[in-house]
Amino acid sequence: MKLVSIARRWALGTLVSLAALPALAVDASSPDALIKGLSLETLEAVKADKAIQAGDMAKIQALVDTKVMPHVNFKRITASAVGRHWRQATPEQQEKLQKEFRTLLMRTYAGALSQVKDHQLAFKPTRFAPEETEVVVRTQVRGKGDPIQLDYRLEKDGAVWRIYDMNVLGIWLGDQYRSSFAQEISANGLDGLIKSLTERNAKAAAPGKS
Repeated sequence: MKLVSIARRWALGTLVSLAALPALAVDASSPDALIKGLSLETLEAVKADKAIQAGDMAKIQALVDTKVMPHVNFKRITASAVGRHWRQATPEQQEKLQKEFRTLLMRTYAGALSQVKDHQLAFKPTRFAPEETEVVVRTQVRGKGDPIQLDYRLEKDGAVWRIYDMNVLGIWLGDQYRSSFAQEISANGLDGLIKSLTERNAKAAAPGKS
């Protein structure tokens, strides 16, 4: 399957699961409760919002900033995508990489939003020992066509759980981008990757682009 198709499916799954539930209302004390709470409430919210379904980037950004990000370790997601080169990046480079990678994923969201109208969710049992601090929660997004496998890696942060990676159809988000990012870094360095992401995001944001 092509990378773009995988990215779209990843976006579709995460949109169904992670777009519009007030952060303080979610039970983040267990990994499965967090994912289920976000997912069920979000599905109904997306179905009811025509602007989100149409890919309104300003509205998507506001939703993610205020309601999703408190449950996501986005620094860890970006570090996973950048791979071993992350440790070589300066704090300023890390901040820029997070900003541009996040924008890239928001653009991928926009292309998938109109597809979530008729999807349903299935949750698989999550078993883990009380002392575990990292857990995988497995779900499926079901609609027309084959079910979409959607798994989450979560870490325990104090008394709550936070998402740090997602898997669609057997491909983790960090793994999906690591190879292409490594090629760009090898050719043009970390600043080259930042420039490439910035230009890609600017082009996508231009009038007439999605």
